[in-house]
Amino acid sequence: MTRLFRRKTAAVAIAALALALAGGGIAAAKPTVESAQPTARSAQQPAVTTASLNSAKAALAKGDGVSTQAVAGFYATAVNANGTKARGAGIVIKYGVGEYEVQFGTNVTSGIYVATIGRPDSCCIPPAGEISVARRLLTPNAVFIQTRDSAGVPADLPFYLLVHR
Repeated sequence: MTRLFRRKTAAVAIAALALALAGGGIAAAKPTVESAQPTARSAQQPAVTTASLNSAKAALAKGDGVSTQAVAGFYATAVNANGTKARGAGIVIKYGVGEYEVQFGTNVTSGIYVATIGRPDSCCIPPAGEISVARRLLTPNAVFIQTRDSAGVPADLPFYLLVHR
């Protein structure tokens, strides 16, 4: 019985070793010349302009009013690719390709920001791409949004923004 057990053990060990060597190895692929690498992403926001600061101060002075969004504690905004507001709350400022600022009537520095690429109209599927949202530096009542195409290149894309303050 022990002799049979030793034979099976040896057969299983050899089979496992053969499988590991045949298909379980590590492979490394050499990148081809035509493989596109993502472009470098900048973590820097554009400088705050005087017009942006004046607009932010005016929005804070005006406040929320008695809108449904102000009472519920959130802001929702739909923005077109060209930087115009389609609907919702806030003031939209477009800085450059794929760079937007949305200002609100209250301080949103401790809020939660969610953005997604989407078309404000009722037509079609939105374009593919990437979106990032962060607090706007030096402007407590604003958020900064960057949009890029699927290759990581800055691109003007329409989006939805939700800020829970």
